[in-house]
Amino acid sequence: MFLGPGNRRAVRRSPGAGGETKVQSPVLQRQRGRRRGGAPSLPSRPAPAPEPPPPAPHAGSLRLDFALAAPPDREPVMVVALVAAWLLLSAAACAQREQDFYDFKAVNIRGKLVSLEKYRGSVSLVVNVASECGFTDQHYRALQQLQRDLGPHHFNVLAFPCNQFGQQEPDSNKEIESFARHTYSVSFPMFSKVAVTGTGAHPAFKYLIQTSGKEPTWNFWKYLVAPDGKVVGAWDPTVSVEEIRPQITALVRKLILKKREDL
Repeated sequence: MFLGPGNRRAVRRSPGAGGETKVQSPVLQRQRGRRRGGAPSLPSRPAPAPEPPPPAPHAGSLRLDFALAAPPDREPVMVVALVAAWLLLSAAACAQREQDFYDFKAVNIRGKLVSLEKYRGSVSLVVNVASECGFTDQHYRALQQLQRDLGPHHFNVLAFPCNQFGQQEPDSNKEIESFARHTYSVSFPMFSKVAVTGTGAHPAFKYLIQTSGKEPTWNFWKYLVAPDGKVVGAWDPTVSVEEIRPQITALVRKLILKKREDL
């Protein structure tokens, strides 16, 4: 076998049986190595280092991850739920407080809608008035005097014209006001003409009837309403304003003392 100059270093020479030197090629050397020691061993690779465990998630990150993973429509649903809960709580709070006279609204003698809430905290004497009744003169004079004396101390006469009894309030609201102002110089609040009894009665009068147990049967019925809107007395037209004045004055005095204590 011819060996070129570049292959001479790869040839191993070994003595033969007769002292001869045998030339062994690299191929034969590898084959004999396999027969003697089996498959040649490959250099072993170092075992990979174990990966460190992931850090424990922080509580704040859990909330953030949850929020990020939440469906995009969760926020509107939560807002609707919160609004519904608030409405339910508000309705429950209102239900806990019973309705009273000052919760209603009425149109004044000049056609403007007025909330009776503006009179809360004051004593009110609610009267269904008429311009052509036999009780007109004595009641209008006494009511105006009561307003003049107690008006500065959280008191008001609230006059509601009514034409249900004997058709004795037939004029328009403008004419009713003119009659009361010019004839009796009334300074107390007056409201537009209303029905005070029957199915068409004004809601405020329905409340007065229900809570007092007394329904108007004629003009100039009088209902005494406390500062909290509760009815504390009711009288027919045969009972004069002078007769009930002590009860009205006592209620006003009690209110004045309470306000002084609150100061």
